[in-house]
Formats: sequence, structure tokens, C-alpha cells
Amino acid sequence: MRATNMKKMILKTRFLAPVVAIAMLLTATAFAAAPGITGPTFNLTASAAYITQPDGQMIYSWGYGCTTTPSGYAPTAIKGTFCNTMQIPGPTLIVTEGQPVTVNLTNGLPAAAGNTSILFPGFNVTATGGVDGLLTKEAAPGGTVTYTFTPSSPGTRSYYSGTQGDLQVEMGLFGAIIVLPNAVPGACTTPLIRSNLYGIQNYASLNGIGTEQDFRLAASAYDHAKTCYDREYLFQFSEMDPNIHHQADLQVQARANCTAGAIGCSLEVPTEPYHPAYFMINGRSMPDDMDPNYAAEYPHQPYNGNPHMHPGEQVLLRIIGQGRWQHPFHEHANHVRILGRDGNLILSQTDNTQLAGPLFFTTTTTPGLAMDGIFYYTGKGLNWDMYGHHAGSSTALGSLSCSADANGYNTGDTTALNYYEWCQDHNKPMQVAPFGDVGGGGPVTLPDPNLFTNGAWYGGSPYLGPDATVRATGPTGTTPPSGTIANPPGSEAGFAFMWHSHNEREITTNNIFPGGMMMMMLVDSREFLIDESN
Repeated sequence: MRATNMKKMILKTRFLAPVVAIAMLLTATAFAAAPGITGPTFNLTASAAYITQPDGQMIYSWGYGCTTTPSGYAPTAIKGTFCNTMQIPGPTLIVTEGQPVTVNLTNGLPAAAGNTSILFPGFNVTATGGVDGLLTKEAAPGGTVTYTFTPSSPGTRSYYSGTQGDLQVEMGLFGAIIVLPNAVPGACTTPLIRSNLYGIQNYASLNGIGTEQDFRLAASAYDHAKTCYDREYLFQFSEMDPNIHHQADLQVQARANCTAGAIGCSLEVPTEPYHPAYFMINGRSMPDDMDPNYAAEYPHQPYNGNPHMHPGEQVLLRIIGQGRWQHPFHEHANHVRILGRDGNLILSQTDNTQLAGPLFFTTTTTPGLAMDGIFYYTGKGLNWDMYGHHAGSSTALGSLSCSADANGYNTGDTTALNYYEWCQDHNKPMQVAPFGDVGGGGPVTLPDPNLFTNGAWYGGSPYLGPDATVRATGPTGTTPPSGTIANPPGSEAGFAFMWHSHNEREITTNNIFPGGMMMMMLVDSREFLIDESN
């Protein structure tokens, strides 16, 4: 179903039971990627605006934005791009290793807010213009300061205000900077999994599927052959205390006509005690984060959080902790292998050709810390064939073979629909007493189809692929279709894994569940083309 329709369902219902939620089939048109603006010169401003939350509240906030149309947007395939004068998070700055960067910051905040600035941790920054501040040069109200630096290594990092950080970062003055490697390792020019992803031959020729665009910013995360990836997503985690924002709003209004620097023309907003009630991914709370990038209804929150992938793909997660709290974010379906932190690739001390980053059950986001990690899903360990193969079937799925490589995966034919299938489960049935295409003796019994259904929101088939519904039947008939009343069963059909904070209050929006730091990773069958252009 469309993400906008799905969010309405979520607001009206509780989530399905975990077993059903893992297997539920969603059809969404809003995808994620890692959108941003390109330089090497960025003309930014710090401004005020109101941002929206799923409970209907408009929260007074400050954020970085663009003073003019940026040099460009990336990935170039994304449509409907914009960069307003204020957004949360601030524009993602996409630069290249070794190329000088210039950031011109104009202070468009209310006079009572005083000076503002930007810190770029991890870079040797030269600041000119503006006025002296505690940590860097600052822009006075209406003034401009210029920051220049040359990124010396690839990776993901944060940027944020270096002026009265307890208030200005809380109000929304933060963003991300992505440094791309200046030379992609040769092994990444034709990555293993992406070598034939664009139009899987045996299905493209039969069904006229077409080809899939490349939404990566680069082919590798670092200058290292083992950091190749197939897809990438940027997630910035932050929280807001609405009382602080409300007090700032009231004081700004009370000092609307004051002169910057004059006695009485400054904010005195207490930032303790701290009681955040809104928990956000890329400036939005669930379910808003599953709407498209650059959606018109979020003029100051352009980035979403709605990742998709095909089985076996190497998915690069760029993760940043913004704000004041740690957020223990859990990615269901697999752990995340960390490549590096704050642009520092983690290598073995004895062999620098080998990665040595930890494997994380939760990517706990320390404030200001950025990390890059790889996530993948193959279906290994399900103990049933997620493609619903049947040795005697005449369908394309049923006729597929699985030849295990040294690691147990089907990698011999990159054009195969079940490329990277875990062969140990090939032809294994799911049902103990199957009635459909899969034969005999599986580990579970499918429940009554009515238990898969919550209004127009379906749990759907436990198999991948647009014809998955016809391959899964139970004692009382066929499981609900893989689409909804708006989408036929022949559309996308995949597994939806809930990704969410492990702090229970952080999956609420102002104490309303579900909400907050939550989204879905949708694992789609390879014949479904993932279009992240919006």
C-alpha cells in the first residue's frame, strides 16, 4: 500500500503480533536513499520555522537551510528536490575526499537568539569573518561567517552549532556531512551483488520489468575494497523537549523588536530539567518518516526513513546521533557490521586489508557520533524456503535451483531470481501440514487467514515475490493477498522488519504509541525494482 495510506492505518490500529509483523507484506512508493546537496561551496543560513509532528503539533524550531539554490542535489535520480531556508536536519552536505570545501553561514535567526555558528568535528577548519566565539567564529544576527576545510578521509560525520549548544542544537541546528572517496577501489566498480541487479535477465525479458537505477552516492564507503555496497541510507536520530521550544517561541515573540546585543535582547531559556517527548529519525517521527523524501507536506523536514533492499544486498547505513541522548536503535533481521566511526575506518592491527569493526545488535547513537555500517539479509536461519520453491512446480520460482558456494549461498548465477539464497533451506516447506505449493513437514503451521488481517492492512504471505499469495494456503483457504484493496497481489511482496529504538518511550510520539524512532526495512524479491526517485 502507499506509505500515506499505511500511516493512517497505523494511527488507527496496533501493530500485528511479532511473527506476523515479520512476514507482513507492504507495498510502498516512498523510499529512502541518502539525499543531500553538493558543493564544493555551500551557502547556508540558520533560520526559524515550525515543524510538524504526527500528533498534529507544530513545534517552533531553528535549523540550517539554503540561502540560494544549491550547486546540485544527489543522488541525481531523486525527483522533487528542494532546500528551504530552514530544515531539520540541516542539508546533508555531500563532498569528496581531498577537495576543498567552503561553507558560508548567514545568521537568519531572530535577534534575541544571538550569534550562531557551525562546528565540523574531525576537520581542520579555517573560519573567517564574523565575530570571535568560544569554539569558533560566529555569525552575529544578520551577519555571515565562512568556514573552509579539506576533508582528508571518507565517511559520515555530523555538523552542528558551536554556540550555546544546549539550546541551539536542541532547537535543531545540526546536520550531516558525507565525504565520498576520491578513488573507488577496483573491486567496487562491479560489485558482486550489483553486477546484474539492473534488470535481472530471466525476469526482465519475460515481464518487461525494465532496469533499476543506481541511487548510491559512490560505489564504496571508504578507500578500501571491502567497503563496497549496493544501497545506502542516512539516519540521524534526535529528540525534542517541546517545553524548551515553547519557551523559546514565547521569548522570541516578546523580544520581536529588540536590537541584537542590547540589554534585555537575549533569550533566557532553561534547558534543564530535560524531558523530551518527540523522538525523530531524519527530523520526522513514525509514521511520517515513511512518507517520501521532499514531500510537500513537510517543507522543513525533507528527509525520510524508509529503507528497502533485495536479499543478499550489502546495505550501507550511515548513522548519526544528534541531540543530547543516546538512542539504542535496533535493526531487526540481522546485526550491523560497523565499518568506521567519524570517518575513521576500523582495520585489523595486524593486517590492514581486513576490517575489524564490531558487530552490533543495536547501533547505539552517542550524541555527535557518526558511524558507517553494513546490513544485509539473506533469509539464512528461517528454516523454510522464503521463495516458496517446490521441486515439482512448473512456475519460474519452483524450477529454480540452488547451488551452494563455499559459504552456503547460491552465487553461481548472478541473474538468478534467488541469487544469494541460503541453499540449506531450499525446498524446505514452512507449513507442518501444507495445502499449497510447498510440500511436507515444515516447522510451523500457518494461522487462520483472519489472524493475518487488520482492516485493509494484511499480514500476507510468508514468501517473497508478487505471486507469493498463490504459493501459500492454509486450512481455511488462501492467506490474504500481498497487496491491499488499493494494490493487487501482483505488486510488491516482501518482508517488513521493524527497526526501532529499544528505549520504549522513544517509540512514542508525545506518549502515543506507535510513533517516535520507528520505521520498516522492506526486503523485496529481486524481480521488484526499488525506485527511490520518489
